[in-house]
Amino acid sequence: MDKLKEMVEKFPTRYWNDSCSIKELTYAIERGATGATTNPVIVKTVLEKELDAYKDYISGLVGQMPTATEDEIAWTVIEKMAVDGAKLLEPVFEPDNCKGRLSIQTNTKYFRNAEKIVEQARYFATLAPNIQVKAPATSAGIKAFEEMTYHGVNVNATVSFTYTQAMAIGEAIERGLKRREAEGKDVASMGPVCTIMIGRLDDWLKRVVERDNLAIDPRALEFAGIACTKKAYKAYKERGYRTRVLTAAYRQPLHWTAFIGGDMVLTIPYKYQVRFNNSDFEVKPAIDDPVDPYYIEQLMKLPDFVKAYEKMDVEEFDTYGPVNVTLEQFANGYDDLVKIIRKFMIRY
Repeated sequence: MDKLKEMVEKFPTRYWNDSCSIKELTYAIERGATGATTNPVIVKTVLEKELDAYKDYISGLVGQMPTATEDEIAWTVIEKMAVDGAKLLEPVFEPDNCKGRLSIQTNTKYFRNAEKIVEQARYFATLAPNIQVKAPATSAGIKAFEEMTYHGVNVNATVSFTYTQAMAIGEAIERGLKRREAEGKDVASMGPVCTIMIGRLDDWLKRVVERDNLAIDPRALEFAGIACTKKAYKAYKERGYRTRVLTAAYRQPLHWTAFIGGDMVLTIPYKYQVRFNNSDFEVKPAIDDPVDPYYIEQLMKLPDFVKAYEKMDVEEFDTYGPVNVTLEQFANGYDDLVKIIRKFMIRY
């Protein structure tokens, strides 16, 4: 049996495909995956790899929308990918159990504007009953999460790397759920998630060590994202938050094995799914296994880890290194996507 399928059959741990590629999603669903996700980089990558499957559709859009901008056509393509993925996941859709959902991401350029995030999120929620809407955990995003939730949008908080962001996300969504409850609106069928991009925090701290010419035990740098996620998972359980923790940005096997057994979601890239399924790793519960205190001690020498693990104000989210790096990457990914669309619109 595939390792990931064994995990979802033995434990409450869910896994999603970290892509909206129909080919990759089909592989994942056959092995127990119950969700998928998109972002500008993912959509651009899918088009680059599978352009033959979309070129007639894009050419058709160009003809059907003669006055449309390249951005309007790009967003139409993004929405199609989301709806196609959502359709594929409908058979496993369980609204209250984080199963069968497809995440679509709001425009990265709105990261400072809560009102625009909420407006687009509410529209995206109408695309399919099993749509989850991603927005960044910036200071504006934290405000948006409460409003999105209040309006019945299932949140997937992204551009999030830390325990401190996770707590702000959980609190904001809880406020939105309580406002709905106070007005007698449905909350039972909602399944919000808080993403922690574990590998991206590790990447950033490794970059800081090089930039600042620091020396700590290099093994500790593989555990920063894991430590923040385990701490957030425990705190969510203790506080009774109805948001589930979701991991993303995989870099190595521990980013899978460390969370087996948790009532959470693991969003795993296709290449790692294949590696894990072909591995000899034992599928056993590990969510409650603590990170070695020695590694935490080493990491606490880095101020950016202290912000991640102990204290960072919401206003600081917008200037935190991994947030800026990821927002820039998403914006660049979107720009590259538009360039692909442009080739269909401007022909020599």
